[in-house]
Amino acid sequence: MRQCNETKSFTMSTLSWNELFPSKLSFIIFFGYIFLFVNQGILVTASQKSNNQYDYSIVTVVLFTEILKLVISSLLYLRENTSSQLIKDIANNRKVLVLYFVPAFLYCFYNNLAFINLSSFDPTTYYLLLQFRVVVTGILFQVIFRKVLSIKQWISLIILTLGCMLKQINFTQEHNSSQAINKASSVSFGLDAIFIFIQIICSCLAGVYNEYLLKKQGASINIFVQNVFMYLDSIICNLLLLILNGNLFYSFAYDNIAKLFHYKVILVMINNAAIGIVTSFFLKTLNSILKTFASALELVFTALLSYLLFSIPIYLNTVLSILTVMCATFLYSQNPVQNPPKPVQHKAEKEALLQNEEV
Repeated sequence: MRQCNETKSFTMSTLSWNELFPSKLSFIIFFGYIFLFVNQGILVTASQKSNNQYDYSIVTVVLFTEILKLVISSLLYLRENTSSQLIKDIANNRKVLVLYFVPAFLYCFYNNLAFINLSSFDPTTYYLLLQFRVVVTGILFQVIFRKVLSIKQWISLIILTLGCMLKQINFTQEHNSSQAINKASSVSFGLDAIFIFIQIICSCLAGVYNEYLLKKQGASINIFVQNVFMYLDSIICNLLLLILNGNLFYSFAYDNIAKLFHYKVILVMINNAAIGIVTSFFLKTLNSILKTFASALELVFTALLSYLLFSIPIYLNTVLSILTVMCATFLYSQNPVQNPPKPVQHKAEKEALLQNEEV
């Protein structure tokens, strides 16, 4: 009996599960987020042609996915509310609606910088540099939420960064084409490095600021209304970008629209829409730091499922990456970040508080 109690005490002191997952719902959201992202990679791969190209317009799919997210969020809100209430909530919280242009623009800018940077870097170098998102997220999280991460938390983030970078290193050099090698060696780390740094900042700032809006600035606003704000602003940003690039009519061409109705493309759009909505719940109930760990754990499940479904081999770099990521996750689980949403004051409580102040 004594040995059992000592074992239980050791387990509870080693892994802070209650701090890591405050509720059963947060636990489900965490693994649901990972499942949807892993599933997205599989669905996108399945939607490719034999030459790894797409038969549909990626720009059109992205735009219509944002529209689908907006429709789903609106319908989820209207299950318990009226359309007039939705319009009223939008009007009453138009300041927050405007603030959501910040993450919407950053995500839009990030997506376009990806194409620019992939034209300058080979894929391995690109994804290698992109892993610094983990550390940058930690820095921005401290600045925006005014929280200081512990030494153990920083060590786990650094180990996680190394684990993600290991995934991109090919120790065998077996499948590096000469073109990719020449491209990597000819990279100028001047303007190219600035662009990749801006892309990293856009990704991290968008995520952390989105969490700030969900938990602080818009804590009292229904989460589905906040999703409506996010996707409405995102649609506007994407349309403006298409107009500036002169691709608006191309995106809405009949051939591009018709290809959206293929069942594989529909599955990609539905899964991506689910990711957007689950991400908002993730940031509301958990935090951006844990989100970086969830993204890293996708490497583990994606590698295993890709091997089982598509016979994509698992190399030494993948094994080392998985072990490093698991080590970082274990270390972080001993001392996770706590960032609960701001308590929401109901109307009656606010009126009582004002009366007490007047007295």
